[in-house]
Amino acid sequence: MGYKQVLPLESEERHKNEALFARELEKYEEIRRPAILEIKGLHATVSGREILKGINLSVSAGEVHAIMGPNGSGKSTLASVLAGNPRYEVTGGQVLLDGNDLLPLNVEERAREGVFLGFQYPVEIPGVSMANFMKAAMAEKRRHEGLEPLSASEFLRLVREKAALVELDPAMISRSVNEGFSGGEKKKNEIFQMAMLSPRLAVLDETDSGLDIDALRVVGEGVSRLRRPDNAIVLITHYQRLLDYIVPDFVHVLYKGRIIESGGRDLALKLEKEGYDWLINRQ
Repeated sequence: MGYKQVLPLESEERHKNEALFARELEKYEEIRRPAILEIKGLHATVSGREILKGINLSVSAGEVHAIMGPNGSGKSTLASVLAGNPRYEVTGGQVLLDGNDLLPLNVEERAREGVFLGFQYPVEIPGVSMANFMKAAMAEKRRHEGLEPLSASEFLRLVREKAALVELDPAMISRSVNEGFSGGEKKKNEIFQMAMLSPRLAVLDETDSGLDIDALRVVGEGVSRLRRPDNAIVLITHYQRLLDYIVPDFVHVLYKGRIIESGGRDLALKLEKEGYDWLINRQ
């Protein structure tokens, strides 16, 4: 007589859901665009302490991936490692951008290749106007792409167009970078810079942090408008509310330096309702 394992009802339902998602993902993989970002077995430390303990993630062109998880799980560390923050030491694994090794490149080189980091806490740069800051960034990007710098009229036209995208007062472009800006204005300014630079890969580290409802809507809708078939967005957030405006293709839960669960937007809704304990208790 054969033996059949009997699972508790809740466990059985979970296995069914996991199997269903795995089948849907397998079908989706067949039609996905080429990967822009591939992370394979990524390990990283800061001050000798291991934070990332084997991250695996593939992000294809046109996709938005949301990364959620409790405080201290390694979400901001992952963003910093992707951007090339020298405080973090990569001790294992690979990070590929369009199939090319990203890890040997410094921060400036990664930016030229199209990596953009939106900061959780944007810094103020007194004495450097937003206009000059963006002119320098745009000129460097275009030089790397073999293009001529924008003329003054072209630059101003682009500034007006992209500022309108995030409802940023164009007059603020003449002010020092983020100096005297409110929290919402700083986050709008981050997305304005993203719009100007049109990165291949945007990593947004808790862009919703500190935003009121109106600013959250403006920033979220601005990011959604910047989504294209030829770019990718990795969105780090604590709250499902941002995903009302930026609808992700995949949601991943990061815990203790590893991705412990992946799913669709429904996963974010469940986390908002039930928290993380049901996942953590399975580990």
